[in-house]
Amino acid sequence: MPPGLDAHAYEKIDAVICTSKRVMRGEALYRAGTPFTNLYAVRVGSMKTVTTLADGLEQITRFDLTGDALGFDGVYNDVHTCDAIALENSVVCIIPFPLLELLCREVRVMQRHVHKMMSGEIVRESGQMLMLSTMRAEQRVAAFLLSISQRMKVRGYSASEFNLRMTREELASYLGMKIETVSRSFSRLQREALIDVHGRLVHILDMDRLKAL
Repeated sequence: MPPGLDAHAYEKIDAVICTSKRVMRGEALYRAGTPFTNLYAVRVGSMKTVTTLADGLEQITRFDLTGDALGFDGVYNDVHTCDAIALENSVVCIIPFPLLELLCREVRVMQRHVHKMMSGEIVRESGQMLMLSTMRAEQRVAAFLLSISQRMKVRGYSASEFNLRMTREELASYLGMKIETVSRSFSRLQREALIDVHGRLVHILDMDRLKAL
């Protein structure tokens, strides 16, 4: 939520958030081609967004963590263009978009906040395109870990130690790499004492060197 909201504004927001929904690991919150009616906020757990390419291959385009909003892909044409799948047992808040539009007309701070979130989607997609087109393997992994680190820090969690909710295969799809290349990149970063990895638990040992990479 944006800063600076008064109690009355919070009451209006609570009225818009109709209910929550549990999505079990591997289940879809929505699928490509389904009508767009709601935005969603991840309350517990994490999600992945998957796009099916023309040749039938699937590409993971984003990961959403607790506190993230998703579903903006449906705003443009009133139809979702991708699948949203739970990485783990998750709970999402359902925000009907027509009600959110009405709220934005009444609470200008909220309108500005929604615009910033939609702009953030554009920035994030542009950043991923740049990463896939210009960075070598170790740089992609480093950039991803730094992104997760920053998102954890914003949420009040440790920026240097966290669990990755996605598998190596899912991470490879997101980074546009082979699974073997992802594993080698993690091993190389660990040998160079930039990170320490135990299963899905990642500990960033040298933040400055990781940023420099």
